[in-house]
Amino acid sequence: MKNQNSLLERCHVNQNIEGDRFVGVKSTPTGPVICFPLGYQLPEGDDALRSDIIQLLSLLYSFMKEDKFPDGAVPSTPEKAVFPMHAYLTVIRDYLRTGHYYVETDPHYKTDVKGHISWARTFCRQKPLLQQNGSFIFTNMTVRSNAPNADKKITQLHKYCVYEAFEKMGWLYVSYLPEKPSSYPSYPESLYLLAKKLASTHNDAEQSLFSAMRDILTYMDDPSFGKEYCYGTEHFEHLWEKMIDKAFGIPGKDQYFPRAKWILDYGSQRVKSPLQPDSIMLYHGKLYVLDAKLYRFGCNPDKPELLPNTSDINKQITYGEYIANTTGISTDNLYNAFIMPFNCTKNSFYVHDAQGNLVSGFTGPIGNVAEAIGDWRTNKKKYERVQGIVVDTRFLIRNYATMSDHGKQLLAEAIEKVDQRKSIT
Repeated sequence: MKNQNSLLERCHVNQNIEGDRFVGVKSTPTGPVICFPLGYQLPEGDDALRSDIIQLLSLLYSFMKEDKFPDGAVPSTPEKAVFPMHAYLTVIRDYLRTGHYYVETDPHYKTDVKGHISWARTFCRQKPLLQQNGSFIFTNMTVRSNAPNADKKITQLHKYCVYEAFEKMGWLYVSYLPEKPSSYPSYPESLYLLAKKLASTHNDAEQSLFSAMRDILTYMDDPSFGKEYCYGTEHFEHLWEKMIDKAFGIPGKDQYFPRAKWILDYGSQRVKSPLQPDSIMLYHGKLYVLDAKLYRFGCNPDKPELLPNTSDINKQITYGEYIANTTGISTDNLYNAFIMPFNCTKNSFYVHDAQGNLVSGFTGPIGNVAEAIGDWRTNKKKYERVQGIVVDTRFLIRNYATMSDHGKQLLAEAIEKVDQRKSIT
């Protein structure tokens, strides 16, 4: 049996094949498992691995609006409610940040000579002394103090949500499980209490906490709620495309979309939906048409059948031809590429050195590994020669949101390897 105290034992890198495509976190009979996408190199050490898990969950959340799955993707267990991962992590982080449960304070009043004076109560409860000049002076005043009250229902509710959050996801941060409260409000009363708190507080941290508690309770009240849960997608190809576009693409790429139309003999013309490349990168005056493919070739270079097929190649050449004919961009500055995942730490691309020994073809996070051409083309233009590029999965996940200029330079140089290849006719 796996040691469930080890984060590494909870992790799995999928192969993007039938039955092994899920990316995210899900429960199993032996405990929760975190599934990373194809080509991911798991780091050594719990701290680095914990950081990567949190980054993966943040990636999923950023592309899942309000805990919904990406366009075209579905959960691995569609009959179950979507696990509100963000809410669970919010409750855990808040508890670890503050170090205590949420406790309301009750006002207490007492007679004293110093403190926060309640003048209304002082006038009603204290007897002033009359001065010779006719003025009054209070020798004692009613002052206000706040005392924490841990017996209130909102505290019991918070304890319950903290216990539930740590039971499901607390292992990601710590090894202990907080004590389960002996009593807590019913579901309807809990929602009522949280609605009141959300309406009355203007504190951002409290707003976030109470909203997360409400989402957890709503999830737990779902008829499908049980010990099993999952958060992620079996269609990570959608996120691969979005990351490539976020990392390297430009806004307004629709100007490069080829369109077609029917000119009808009867009625007005009908424009069909355009072909849409995944991303367009502009770098130092050159244009690169990118098609993100979550294909397995980068991790299985001995299986060329895993490369994009002829229809994909034809579509990429069409993009390049359209751009060359409509934008005025020189064909010398127009490139084409497929972008596929791989693991640069376990790089399987080798070449022979001068002594005949096998050595790694490249060592960086981005590399050029193949070229696709069509036998219906002359293949004299650069965009007709579609480059097969691999990008390290971990590198992309860690850098897609703020890709550096150096990262774009690495991709441009890898694609421009076509300039060094022999011309194919």
